[in-house]
Amino acid sequence: MRNTLVLCCVAALSAISGTASAQDWTKSKWGPNDEIGAANYMTPELVVKAASLVKTGKTYALGIPVTPQTPAYPPRAFKLTIVQPGQAGSSGLGPNKATYNDDILDTWVGIGSQLDGLGHLGVEHVYYNGNKLADFADPNGLKKLGIEKVPPMVTRGILLDMAAYFKTDVVKEGTAFNVKEIEEAAKQQNVEIRQGDVVIFHTGWLSLIGKDDKRYSAAEPGLGVEGAKYLTGKGVVTVGADTWGLEVLPFESKNVFEVHQILLAMNGTYILENMDTAALARDKGYEFLFVLGQPRWTGGVQAMINPIAIR
Repeated sequence: MRNTLVLCCVAALSAISGTASAQDWTKSKWGPNDEIGAANYMTPELVVKAASLVKTGKTYALGIPVTPQTPAYPPRAFKLTIVQPGQAGSSGLGPNKATYNDDILDTWVGIGSQLDGLGHLGVEHVYYNGNKLADFADPNGLKKLGIEKVPPMVTRGILLDMAAYFKTDVVKEGTAFNVKEIEEAAKQQNVEIRQGDVVIFHTGWLSLIGKDDKRYSAAEPGLGVEGAKYLTGKGVVTVGADTWGLEVLPFESKNVFEVHQILLAMNGTYILENMDTAALARDKGYEFLFVLGQPRWTGGVQAMINPIAIR
């Protein structure tokens, strides 16, 4: 019975990873101590090339404003409290009557525009580069794969306008982006996906926030399993979208968050969620300089972010 269970587990992992050996994905090609995954593709030479894409100096904030009403994957929530420390009942501090406000955050980090780190999602408690949950996870912070390890992301960004590809304002939930859709959209926009790129999908889904939060949270269009393997094969650093979970929902099979497993755990490829791509899509900004410096909370799993696209 024990041998049968082991063989079943191995077969299941092989099916998810698409490799001949279930253990292949647990060994990073950057070595047993690597903690940054696909960020290794970013080189000084790549940064110089990406910087040459800036022609107009126009900037685009890809992060969205966050409020307590921002829909998020349950049970995530956000709360901001503004305080005036030590100033109650006084006209201010010192003879010059200095006053100030401070803020306190009581929040889940995976809300709003966010970066998923490599310690976020795994396969049966095994994460990127074979790191086992029991060995690196701690309530006070991850001992490995923490969000502080992610280097500054400065590289070429590609926007794939899937709303334009499907000739709609908002791509229908359950629509999967796989090799056919990705290649055809890229060809339509005359862009080539290269190693070291950040690839972001525009679907129009973010426009539902505040208008139809129930629909926004229930499902979404997004990256399919085949598409995830295709993009990791291209050597991209990060894949993102203007959706809350990047991958297509309902899922393509009974597997749960399989695209996350392929990207994060198996290839060290980061995920960007809730990217505000509307202005870029409107301007046909299909190629740009992508810049991100995330909060460096030691041992963090994710980060609230506001990446910048520069054209």
